[in-house]
Amino acid sequence: MEPDFAKMRTHMIDSQLRPNTVVDPALIKAFRSVPRERYVPAAMRSFAYHDEDIEIADGRFLMEPLTLGRLLSAARVRAGERVLIIGGGTGYSAALLTEMGADVVLLEEEAFSGDIVKGDGISVSRGPLSEGVSDSAPYDLVLIEGTVEQVPAALIEQVAEGGRIVGVVVEEGVARAGLGKVYSGHVGWSWFFDANVPALPGFSKKREFVF
Repeated sequence: MEPDFAKMRTHMIDSQLRPNTVVDPALIKAFRSVPRERYVPAAMRSFAYHDEDIEIADGRFLMEPLTLGRLLSAARVRAGERVLIIGGGTGYSAALLTEMGADVVLLEEEAFSGDIVKGDGISVSRGPLSEGVSDSAPYDLVLIEGTVEQVPAALIEQVAEGGRIVGVVVEEGVARAGLGKVYSGHVGWSWFFDANVPALPGFSKKREFVF
């Protein structure tokens, strides 16, 4: 017997999101409308609404609902904005954003082995995550779906003046969820909470040797 996913979705919103400051009406409506179970492997669907990261391909994960919700809440997404998702995986966050009226470019690696669920308003590109998709820039918002040690200049250059970056970045040795605002090619970060999110490939800092 298939689980009652609609009931599970409501429970996720009421027990995970709303008590933890994810209350924006448009965002809550998107979480209520998009069936998260469609974006996880069949064997994991019964866990689709658990507050945990779910492996969707080898070494790649769907970010837990609360962390994703808090990032999108901080981003204050507006209808009509152009959004680039770095490491968009199977397309769950892209579906949430298009439900909120955004125009989305989802970037995934060539080697990503999961199935991407495509929908209206979503353009899928393949290539190195750290390079972004310059052909469709500038973006009002860049969402990074995984922990990175650094945000490369190539991505920052693709953000519109006054645009935002949201994601989990290693800051002083700690993975922190934050919002970065871009002005004149520089990012000013505001950090919100420590986050235990799996890393994205290709964003490690170059290691320096100390003699």
